[in-house]
Amino acid sequence: MFNAEENPWQILSEQNVYDNKWINVTEYQVINPSGNPGIYGKVHFKNRAIGVLPLDADMNTYLVGQYRFVLNQYSWEMPEGGGPLNEEPIDAAKRELLEETGLKARNWTELQRMHLSNSVSDEFAIIYLATGLEQFEPEPEDTEQLITRKIAFDEVYNMVCNAKITDSMTVAAVLRTKLMLLEGTLPLQ
Repeated sequence: MFNAEENPWQILSEQNVYDNKWINVTEYQVINPSGNPGIYGKVHFKNRAIGVLPLDADMNTYLVGQYRFVLNQYSWEMPEGGGPLNEEPIDAAKRELLEETGLKARNWTELQRMHLSNSVSDEFAIIYLATGLEQFEPEPEDTEQLITRKIAFDEVYNMVCNAKITDSMTVAAVLRTKLMLLEGTLPLQ
């Protein structure tokens, strides 16, 4: 009898195969759970993924459109970015919201913590709801060419349901927010 929560993988060796300021890739020689030799690759993220779903008093949210290099396609999503592991996640969220939309929020609620692709990476995300919004000038990074759209939350919810939005953090944030609305637990300030 085995304990299902114990690690069934045996690591024989590991080799660092790639490293930059954002990620590290390691290849492991392993014995897999059924006892056979194999390899496993792991992408380690050096930053925490941060997402912010801004919601104004009229139930509008703000989406950011940008071309995603890795996907080779355009994507509509909530403001997102990376927060250094030594930075408070809420501070990273405030910075990302201002950078991408020019918005500042008086009220912050943590919506969700999640792993983004636990089969090949350890990327971890924290998602916030931002309310009590005030508009300032956006401050995008030089790697960003963004378009910001103010859209009714219900329309964004329909975009998620119809797979027009596929970014996992945005999907999770919108579905969590919709559930909280239905339950009457969403802090609308």
